[in-house]
Amino acid sequence: MEESASVLTQWVFLAPAVAGLLAWLSGRARRELAETFALLGAAAAFLISAVVASRVLGGAVLIGWGRELRVDALSALLVLLISGVSLPATLFAIRYMRHRRLLDSQGNDVTEARLPGFYGMYLLFLATMLWGCVTNNVIMLYVAIEATTIFSGLLVAFYWDRRALEAGYKYLMLLTVGITFALFASVLLYASATPYLEGENAMLISELQGVAALIPRSVAVFVVALFVVGFGTKAGIAPFHPWLPDAHAEAPSPVSALLSGVMIKMAAYALARTVTIFFPAYAALTVFVVVLGAFTMLLGGIMALVQDDLKRLLAYSSVSQMGYVIMGLGFGTYLGVYGGLFHLLHHAVAKALLFLCIGAVIYAASARSMSQLGGLGKRMPVTAVCFFIGAFSISGLPPFSGFMSKLTIFLAGAQAGMWSAVGIGIFTSLLTLIVVMRAGQAVFWGSPKASGISVEAVKEAPASLYVAMATLAAVTILLGVYPQLAYPLLNKATLSIASVLGH
Repeated sequence: MEESASVLTQWVFLAPAVAGLLAWLSGRARRELAETFALLGAAAAFLISAVVASRVLGGAVLIGWGRELRVDALSALLVLLISGVSLPATLFAIRYMRHRRLLDSQGNDVTEARLPGFYGMYLLFLATMLWGCVTNNVIMLYVAIEATTIFSGLLVAFYWDRRALEAGYKYLMLLTVGITFALFASVLLYASATPYLEGENAMLISELQGVAALIPRSVAVFVVALFVVGFGTKAGIAPFHPWLPDAHAEAPSPVSALLSGVMIKMAAYALARTVTIFFPAYAALTVFVVVLGAFTMLLGGIMALVQDDLKRLLAYSSVSQMGYVIMGLGFGTYLGVYGGLFHLLHHAVAKALLFLCIGAVIYAASARSMSQLGGLGKRMPVTAVCFFIGAFSISGLPPFSGFMSKLTIFLAGAQAGMWSAVGIGIFTSLLTLIVVMRAGQAVFWGSPKASGISVEAVKEAPASLYVAMATLAAVTILLGVYPQLAYPLLNKATLSIASVLGH
C-alpha cells in the first residue's frame, strides 16, 4: 500500500494529551472545566480516529515524524476501538466520579480538589494507549506501554484507601518488572537486526518484519520469550496475570472499563506486532501460542467461578477472554487471525459494558459483592438489561457479537485440526455462561440478602450513566446481528498480519 504523510498520526494522541493537561490545570479553578475538557479530549480522539480509519479503508497507510509513526489497518482498528470505548466511559465518569466523597487524613472533603487530577491522568492514559498503537518504533512501543502503566497505576490507586494503595503498588511493581522483559527483547531485536538494516531502520517494526527470518535461531527464540513475558504480563495472559484482579477491582469503574476493555488489548496488539513476525520461520511458535491461549482461557474461567466480588469476577473473566484472542492469533491462518481480532473488538465493547453496569450498581447500592446484593432487577431495569446483554455476549450466545467471534475462532481451530483447543474453548464458554448467570441471578433476580443493602432505597442510575451503558449494549447487539459492519476494517487488519505470516 502507498504510504502517505499525515498529521493525523500525531494528533490522534496529542489531542487527548493536550486536553488532559488543560483539564488538570483549568480544573483547579473550576471542576466543570476539567469535566468539559475530558469530554472534548475523548471526543476529539474518537473523531480523529474515525477519519484515520476511513483513510486507511481507502487504501492509504499513514505515516508521520518521518516513519516513526505509522498507521495501517491494524493500528487503525486499535485506535478506533480505544477511542470508541473511551468516549462512553468518559461520559459515565463525569457523574460517577462526583458521587464518591474523597476525604483527606483529617476527614476534610477534597473531592473538588482531586477530580481535575483524575481527568488529567485519565486523558493522558488514553493518549499513551493511542500513541502505542501508532508508533512504528519498537523501542517507543515499549516506552508507550510503560507510560500507560504509570498513568493507569495512579488511577488504580486514586481512591487512596488501603486496598487501592495496595492494588496500585502491586500493579506498578509487577507490570514494571514484567514489561522490562519487553525492553530487553526490543534492544536485543534491534541489535540483531542492525547487520541487515541501516541506522534507525533497525528499530522500525515495518522493516523488522522483513529480516526476522535472518536473525539467528537462538536469538530469535529468546527474543520471542522475552516479548511473551513482557507484553503478555500487560495483556493479562496466564501465568503473568496476578496484578489484574486487584487493579481492575480497586480502580474507579470507568477506569476498570478502560483497563479491561482496551488497555490489555493494546498489549495484545504489541504481541501481534512483535511475536508474529517470527511465525513464518518458526512454525512451532504457533502451537506454543495456541497452548498458552487455551491455558489462559481455562484458568481465568475457573478463577472467575469462585469470586464473590463482582469486579474481581469480571477481571478474571477478562483473563479468560484474552485466551481466545491469543488462541486465534496462534492458529496463524487468515480465519484464525480474523477471529482473534473480531474477539478483541467484541470483548473490548462487551467487557467495558459490564464494568460500567457494575459501576452503576456500586453508584446506586454502594456494594459490589454478590453476598450483599439481590433483587435489584426491578429497581434498576436498564442496568439489568445492559448487564445481561454484555453477559450473554461474552458467553458466546447468539445473536450477540461474542457468538460470531467465538464461532470464527472455533472454525479456524477445526480448519487447523486443533480439536483439543476447540474443545477447551467451547468448555470455557459454557463455564463463562455459568459465571455470569450466577452473578446476574444473585444481583438482579435473587432475593435481597438479610445482611445486605436496603433494596427499597436503590434507584436506577442517572441518565448519563445508563446512556453510556446503552450505547455499548447497542454496539454489542449490532456487531452480532450485522457483523459485516466491522468486516472492512477487520479484513484489512487481518491481511496486515497475514502478509507477515506469508498468507
